[in-house]
Amino acid sequence: MSHTTKRKRRRKKRLPVDPVEAIIDSLSDEGRGISHIDSRAVFIEQALVGERVLFNYTRLTNKIAEGRSVEVLHASTDRVKPKCSAFGRCGGCSLQHMDHDAQITMKQDSLLKQLKNIGHVEPVNVLQPITGQVWGYRRKARLGVRYVAKKDRVLVGFRERGSSFITETDVCEIMHQDVGQLIKPLANCISQLELKRQIPQIEVAVGDNQTVLVFRHLELMPLADRKKLITLAQDHGLVIMLQAGSPDELELLWPESADHLFYDLHDYNIRIEFEPGDFTQVNNEVNHQMIRRAIEVLHPAKDDHVLDLFSGLGNFTLPLATQCAHVTGIEGSQSMVSKARVNAERNGIVNASFHYADLYSDDVGDAAWIKQPYDRVLLDPPRSGAANILGHIKRMKAKCIVYVSCHPATLARDANVIANEMGYTLTKAGIVDMFPHTAHVESIAVFGKD
Repeated sequence: MSHTTKRKRRRKKRLPVDPVEAIIDSLSDEGRGISHIDSRAVFIEQALVGERVLFNYTRLTNKIAEGRSVEVLHASTDRVKPKCSAFGRCGGCSLQHMDHDAQITMKQDSLLKQLKNIGHVEPVNVLQPITGQVWGYRRKARLGVRYVAKKDRVLVGFRERGSSFITETDVCEIMHQDVGQLIKPLANCISQLELKRQIPQIEVAVGDNQTVLVFRHLELMPLADRKKLITLAQDHGLVIMLQAGSPDELELLWPESADHLFYDLHDYNIRIEFEPGDFTQVNNEVNHQMIRRAIEVLHPAKDDHVLDLFSGLGNFTLPLATQCAHVTGIEGSQSMVSKARVNAERNGIVNASFHYADLYSDDVGDAAWIKQPYDRVLLDPPRSGAANILGHIKRMKAKCIVYVSCHPATLARDANVIANEMGYTLTKAGIVDMFPHTAHVESIAVFGKD
């Protein structure tokens, strides 16, 4: 045995068998309680500030200590009883034990802290948090499916925390009720299928007009299985599609014909159609408020030309078109660009144009659209942020930049550039509670220039 192997083994720490007592000093950005034991920070799941808990270590190294609360000896006033019996096991939620108002405070504090510590910037004003329904809000999801031979049953739901196993539950309280209350009927139906071992997932998409379930199957589906799924669809008013290959290879199983999924933006008299696999915001109510807020703080004039980066199906672009002279939407998926153009045409919008561009490519600066003047810029990037495009935005000299973010750390990183290198002022920032009972934080930041 080598000396290197011996040294590695000596570094491993055996986890204590008995629960350990801890007092929670603060919360991490993802909502775990932080305690300090033997001069080491320990991150403890399901523990709140001010609580005294017993916890079991789940990970212990020279650098990292993690644990999970097993008993609350002294509870915080922010502690509430989780609504879901699977909470703590299921990976779909992490904050059901925390009062929702406390969740909002935690998320707002986390955003402001990261803007200050990472971005070296603080907003002049803090926006009122955008919130909505806290249960039954989720319209998009990918549910795992697994046949468990030992139990001779099928499990349907989100995966367990830190595991590939499917959570055993009969309902999902955060899913839209058309699906959240159907977990048990779904599992019962799949358990009767010949292909019950060959269905790994169900893609869920809920529109204003219908609920679509896309069943991924790894082998050719027998006629008898198809009939059982059709019965499920008829009993619960579902549209069911089958996916044997790539996400684009969908077969409509029931009904024989179906309209496109859509959601209406009533404030702007706009209807946006989408496919089950397209990216749309999971929380419809909060999305409506987010669009209103973004347009309000962008404050376009009737003669303004606006640039919308990472424009997707036109979620911001099309409403913006009703408020300004012209809006240009830029998106990194050619399929989404095509669908956005169709949505514009169906809504009778002629002052919006959509273009494909890889906004992470070094070649983006050669595009014709990027050389045009814009009065205002809105961007809604993925978690990785928008670092590559900021230099091009600087040259546009826009009056206002509105940054819609799904990851505070990358927003803070980019805010540092926008404020401290591009000369803008962070005039406003605040959270968007798109995912209640999770640590996920969406936010809006507004940058102005005199």
